[in-house]
Amino acid sequence: MKTNPIYYQDATSLAQLIRDREISPVEVMETHLERINSLNPSINAIVTISDQAINQAKLAEKKVLNGEKLGVFHGVPFTVKDSIDTSNLLTQRGSPIFKGHIPERDAISVARMKASGAILIGKTNLPEFSYWIESDNLLSGRTNNPWDLSLTPGGSSGGESAAVAAGLSPIGLGTDLAISVRGPAAQTGIVSLKATHGSIPMTGIWPRAPRRFWHVGPMARSIRDLSLAFSILSGPDGQDGFASSQIQKEKSLRNFESRPLRIGWMTGPGFGPVDPEVAKIVEAAASTLKQMGHSVHKVEIPVLEKDFALDVFNHIHVMEMKEAFRQATKGRSDNEIYKMAKTMLSLPNTSMKDYIKAEQAAERIRDGFAEYFFQYDVLLTHVLPIPAYKHGEESFVINGETVDATYLQGATVPLNITGLPGISMRFGTSSSGLPISVQVIGSWHAEPTILHVASLLETAGSVSELHPDL
Repeated sequence: MKTNPIYYQDATSLAQLIRDREISPVEVMETHLERINSLNPSINAIVTISDQAINQAKLAEKKVLNGEKLGVFHGVPFTVKDSIDTSNLLTQRGSPIFKGHIPERDAISVARMKASGAILIGKTNLPEFSYWIESDNLLSGRTNNPWDLSLTPGGSSGGESAAVAAGLSPIGLGTDLAISVRGPAAQTGIVSLKATHGSIPMTGIWPRAPRRFWHVGPMARSIRDLSLAFSILSGPDGQDGFASSQIQKEKSLRNFESRPLRIGWMTGPGFGPVDPEVAKIVEAAASTLKQMGHSVHKVEIPVLEKDFALDVFNHIHVMEMKEAFRQATKGRSDNEIYKMAKTMLSLPNTSMKDYIKAEQAAERIRDGFAEYFFQYDVLLTHVLPIPAYKHGEESFVINGETVDATYLQGATVPLNITGLPGISMRFGTSSSGLPISVQVIGSWHAEPTILHVASLLETAGSVSELHPDL
């Protein structure tokens, strides 16, 4: 890690270097601000920079010099998606409707990062209202993928993924309704965690509906960063009802040392079409784990073929999110509303009959995964069915089948419906030199297991170019 420049160190390394007084928080912050000044005009990942970042770094430096107790991320810069509240710093949600909005309080996730010693450096771009798989809006424009500026870094946490990938920030927070921390991570070659629903409170994040599908999670450069971030972000806050009970902590991984992990892998059926190049990377990751001595099998989850998760999700979430958008745009002019909010508001209402059928299908999907995880410890899949793609594409030909852009969520949305935890991590490279990632999925509250498996893959992975050439 020490061969990397400061801006490509992971957050854990930076924290250790600061703790050991090998580098100062001020130098770390200045390096990242210089990087932002140099690259952000072309990438447009960061939309607001904190004017307190340097002052906070100076205070962090004094604590180091005074020998005070330091948090796990002491002095490390972090960024936050612009749908997540930050006190005294703009939170504009990708919309002119919220231009100039400054929250009074930090979201719980932001407050916990700050309590760990991390220093907020800025806010990152997103689609309007956090709703789409590309990060573009009327207020702050379009974010470009650091690997190729003609490509999108995804959405809705695309600004965050681009910032981490480009070395503008070592770690940050995104949100995920159906794909939004995992897809962007896959498109830019970083790592991200969508934890078990309710593990990390959503307090201070908009939109709230449908909150049973929404998640907030860390995006970073290493699995150890995700593990450390999860340890400080998780736990009830007394405000988010989904996070009101104590998390059921999984038993120590040492329980697995006496036996191989039971790992299944699949790229379908039930997820929609997948590019063969992507499928090969998933199979390669499975083969790697098998070579390590784990029990690995190709599997199917029959319920996903009966109840296509993306259709189930669409029937459920539209009615609830549509009302949130209607309230936000009430009385506003048409030129303040971008295409995705307009699309949502134009969608036909789901009938009560279809809504109930979808809710029942969601329960069947949850039962199907419960059955699977009664037999296996981990499920390995793709994140996206294709590598990063051009801005504005609305349909794709994948393995000979034409699908619309929503199908890119086929392998990620089942985890939002069920609340299962999943990690997105790079494990290969496409023929055109773009990152290809795999998704490591576990049972409810099995974050220690999937973090362990992801770390095994990270160690074994052979990725020739870890960072974009900028």
